[in-house]
Amino acid sequence: MNFKNLFNFLEKLQKNNNKEWMDANRKWYHQVRNDFIAWLDGLDATLAEQDRDYYATPGKKGINRINNNLMFHPNKPVYKDHFGAGLDKAPRSADFYLHIGVNECMLAGGFWRPETKVLKNIRDGIDYNGEELMKIINKKSFQKTFGDLYEDEKLINAPKGFSNDHPHIDLLKNKSFAVVREITKQDVLHPDFDQTVLTTYFEMLPFRRYLNEAAML
Repeated sequence: MNFKNLFNFLEKLQKNNNKEWMDANRKWYHQVRNDFIAWLDGLDATLAEQDRDYYATPGKKGINRINNNLMFHPNKPVYKDHFGAGLDKAPRSADFYLHIGVNECMLAGGFWRPETKVLKNIRDGIDYNGEELMKIINKKSFQKTFGDLYEDEKLINAPKGFSNDHPHIDLLKNKSFAVVREITKQDVLHPDFDQTVLTTYFEMLPFRRYLNEAAML
């Protein structure tokens, strides 16, 4: 994967974030996109070999659109400043997310503001066995890779059905259950980047599996 070419394209796009420029450089865009999809296909195959429960997600299925949704966010630029994709993307599950962009690069996963039923199920799972989740996120290698859970809005009071003195009340107040490993452009351009992605995937896997099992309750 020629990530240098990908970054060059995104940098030019963000300086000329309009349909006219994109139309004039459509061939370049498709070349970069196809290259990224091929790289995702390689990751998909490797993860399928190494994780027996992996949900096959070809690059074309995992990649996100580069267009911003202007219907709901009319003030955003026409195009995103990154290429993003989800792997291990089973329906209604926490996938493994890759984000390679001009201003931000990350490897992430979990649930960001899931629908009400899924959120309730996760909270019920924490109520039943929150100790297991705490064991996962407090593991030294997990903390070194991701730190704490992704900071998002939290409830002020305990969610309905739970008391404020619940032993895992801080977890229960979360509206999102996700982790992020921030990486740099230099990390992406490094020859060992594929290994970084794989190592991060497997470090995150127990966390995602916990959430997915809880979400399906």
